[in-house]
Amino acid sequence: MVDMLLRRYFRGPHLSWAQAVHPVADDERGLLVWLPAGAGFACRTEPDGTPLRGATAIEDYGAAPLRRRTWADRDVLILHPPAAAHSVWWFFREGRFLGWYVNLEAVLARHAGGIDVIDHHLDIVVDPDRTWRWKDEDTFAACVDRPGFWTTAESLAIRAEGSRVAAKADRGEFPFDGTWQDFRPDPAWPMPNLPPSPL
Repeated sequence: MVDMLLRRYFRGPHLSWAQAVHPVADDERGLLVWLPAGAGFACRTEPDGTPLRGATAIEDYGAAPLRRRTWADRDVLILHPPAAAHSVWWFFREGRFLGWYVNLEAVLARHAGGIDVIDHHLDIVVDPDRTWRWKDEDTFAACVDRPGFWTTAESLAIRAEGSRVAAKADRGEFPFDGTWQDFRPDPAWPMPNLPPSPL
């Protein structure tokens, strides 16, 4: 298995993030990758360098610069289940499990050297006790029926995908059953770095 994959993340038609990740597994559960603090990362930013986020920035993504930096604060284990329109993230800080994050997104597209996902803006935060809440509902709603994003009918399907995943958390089913909460990376793994051009 290779030491690094490039995970490109699009908002509408615009590349928003590029993450250098270490592949962990690619099997019947899906593609599992490791994003450690310190890994190569790029994102579109405001003129002052802060990451571009929120509904007011939708039209600005194409013009905003894509700046290189490093992933900071938390280590993340990311699972892309097979043919699923979401990924599940396990957050860690200094080896301590902090909770899950469900990123609603189009089914991943594989390419040589990595994967591409199109973000659906709507997310779910799941605490260690499996209580959960929606996140970024305003940004999601602001994109409905806008060119390059999703229709009203598609928005209902996106929310339904989130509801199905949240129901698994309610029931304590995989991936919310304790799996990988004690994950530790192999100390021999190299730090993932971005290629010269993540575009």
